[in-house]
Amino acid sequence: MAHDTTSRHDAPAVPETDTIPEDTAPEDTAAAGNGRVNRELAGLDALELGGATRARSLQRAWSAVWPIITAVLIGLFAWQAVVWSGWKPSYVLPGPKDTLPVLWDHLTTSSFWSAVGLTMQRALIGYAVSIAFGVVIGALVSQFRVLRRAFGSLITGLQTMPSIAWFPLAIMLFKLSESAILFVVVLGAAPSIANGLIAGVDYTPPILLRAGKVMGLRGLNLYRHLIMPASLPSFVAGLKQGWAFAWRSLMAGELLVIIGSTTSLGVLLSQAREFNDAPGMISYMIVILVIGIVIDQLFGVVDRAIRERWGLGD
Repeated sequence: MAHDTTSRHDAPAVPETDTIPEDTAPEDTAAAGNGRVNRELAGLDALELGGATRARSLQRAWSAVWPIITAVLIGLFAWQAVVWSGWKPSYVLPGPKDTLPVLWDHLTTSSFWSAVGLTMQRALIGYAVSIAFGVVIGALVSQFRVLRRAFGSLITGLQTMPSIAWFPLAIMLFKLSESAILFVVVLGAAPSIANGLIAGVDYTPPILLRAGKVMGLRGLNLYRHLIMPASLPSFVAGLKQGWAFAWRSLMAGELLVIIGSTTSLGVLLSQAREFNDAPGMISYMIVILVIGIVIDQLFGVVDRAIRERWGLGD
């Protein structure tokens, strides 16, 4: 009689399954069944939540994009309608079909992007300097009544003054240089930033100030840990308005102050006007408009984040 020489350890392994052994107690059987059901339900919930999250993300992205697309289409239609009306000849006011190809040609050249880079470099430097001056002036004026009485109205007056009115003085002081452009950009943007900070400090609830002082906050710590966070919404609004003034001042400066052989968006716009290149001129104007819209959207993201943190989100 042949004997089975196969070792017990050499027997093929039996795959584990969810089968419950026969000698398992009823309580253990019920617990095992409930655990398996819970795992399956958890998997289904995860799939459902993942799909819902993706759906919400797509819906939120679409809700943010479709108004912009609609506005662009309405603007293009209105532009074309004015061209169809025959108000001006096409060589003075070209339509979208004549301008958009020119815009695309500009977008594919390195010289155009070099001009955009120089303009954005000036904008960022001028805006950063404006923030520094605006924060210092706003902090001082908001904390000292004497300074507010002396300079409060002056800051508002500087904010309402057209930036182009500063260029004759800037050119006399700094000649045709980068400093002349920076001077006007800072004078255009810093007052708005300072006023935004002052308004935020003014509307800080007094109870928060008293609570901060009770907790031992004094001087710079009070300003850093309590007043600045409380005034953040108004301050961000001031930053947004300051950017608008800085961008307008920069465009005026680049049209008036042409420095040597440097090429910027303002220089390209001026050259297109001198050569009666209406499609090119309008294409540069579109680029300037788009940059302004993109920056505005970035400020919108920051504003929504602050609103959500404050519990004011939609």
